[in-house]
Amino acid sequence: MASSLSNFKYFDSLIVVGISICTAIVCEAISWLLIYRTNSYKNLRSSIDKAAKKLETMKTDSNKINVKKSKTKKIDRVETSLKESSRDLSLFKFKSGGVVAVVLFVVFGLLNSLFEGKVVAKLPFQPFGLLMKMSHRGLQGNDPTDCSMAFLYFLCSISIRTNLQKFLGFSPPRGASAGLFPLPDPKTS
Repeated sequence: MASSLSNFKYFDSLIVVGISICTAIVCEAISWLLIYRTNSYKNLRSSIDKAAKKLETMKTDSNKINVKKSKTKKIDRVETSLKESSRDLSLFKFKSGGVVAVVLFVVFGLLNSLFEGKVVAKLPFQPFGLLMKMSHRGLQGNDPTDCSMAFLYFLCSISIRTNLQKFLGFSPPRGASAGLFPLPDPKTS
């Protein structure tokens, strides 16, 4: 039975995808233990949600009526509060990022040693420039549709983990898009 599975055309691809799914689950479990279950995270998230809703209603109200200077100042205060809370949330999530990064590096190293120089998938298109260098990393031969483990694992990790976060309800709150390095405010410059 095991030998018939290993002869399966897409066996290596399925192993990489399966390990990527398992890694995403482990990383989200670590994040849940270190972040999502804590009261400070829940408080920060609720304050971001409230501020985002308040800002949205204030902006829709200000579009209907002539905007007074006091209303503009209130909107600016709520925006500032939202940015600060978003930054605090990003810093709070940063501590589990190190642990998750270690897990991802270990798994990547393991997969790299297992699939070194091995084609794990065929791309349905011919990649260009930089994308080809990433998809063909560590492979011998000139077939541009060959896909290395690193590229497949990278694509799977990004898509699976993001969707898993949405499914589990761990995706960032609606108003928290600034991150650690927010874009400069056009009003102040």
